[in-house]
Amino acid sequence: MHTIGVAKFALIAAVFGSVVTLWPQSKENAPLPDIRKLIEEVRNHQKQVEKLREAYTYSSAQTVQDIDGKGNVTKTETSENEDFFVNGHVIERTVKKNGQPLNEHDAQKETEKITKLVEKAEKTPPDQPLEGQSVSISKVLSIMDVGSPRREAFHGRPTIVFDFVGRKDAKTHGLAEDASKKLKGTIWIDEVDREVAHLEVALQDNFHVGGGLVANVQKGSNFRFDQSPVDGGLWLPTGAEGMVTARVLLVKNMRQHFTDKVYDYKRFKVDTEQLKDAKVVTGK
Repeated sequence: MHTIGVAKFALIAAVFGSVVTLWPQSKENAPLPDIRKLIEEVRNHQKQVEKLREAYTYSSAQTVQDIDGKGNVTKTETSENEDFFVNGHVIERTVKKNGQPLNEHDAQKETEKITKLVEKAEKTPPDQPLEGQSVSISKVLSIMDVGSPRREAFHGRPTIVFDFVGRKDAKTHGLAEDASKKLKGTIWIDEVDREVAHLEVALQDNFHVGGGLVANVQKGSNFRFDQSPVDGGLWLPTGAEGMVTARVLLVKNMRQHFTDKVYDYKRFKVDTEQLKDAKVVTGK
């Protein structure tokens, strides 16, 4: 998923972003595929996507709003970022905050942060999330129980839809994956391409960070995630939205609404014939 921290991922969801209608009668009555085989097929496709996206950079724009107990927005912060992947992990460099380019001091600190993240990403297996990062869709699908399959149209395309809930006995690594076991939600699978088109999840129980001393992410925090075919039919993330409610350090209540828009995918290749002269070449 563009990649969704524990607080960002385990939270989650969603105002429905599109009108879902029934697919035409002929499709609606067609036999549904075996759900387990479908999930395995989707997982394999998603793993391929997660490898192919290494050849892409993209831009993202994030908005975070602080919400008070009455539902009023008390603070809004925005950031614009340049994103790329290292060893399966997304690295996000902030280039603007609240519409303004970073000053020299903040830009230097960002460069130092990115350097450390790249080093950590190179040492972290692709199937394990970096600290503070979200869980991949393929990993989410591997730790869920699913049911209630049905067929619907989504954005004008036929999809197989099913509900899921985290398996308590699933083996996980790190906070983000631990939090995923407390999720429940619904997923839309594009029936033709066998790709995840839409995901909506919510935390079905409170999730404690540091035994609750660091943070207590509240039940009902939710998240929505979208993918679309963006380059020659390759499915890549296009955006996310969510609401997080938490109690931080036992004293501060936090309620935040966030949106994440992903755009301007660029494909690049590295000329490896002469490593000393290797160059990144961008292009559509």
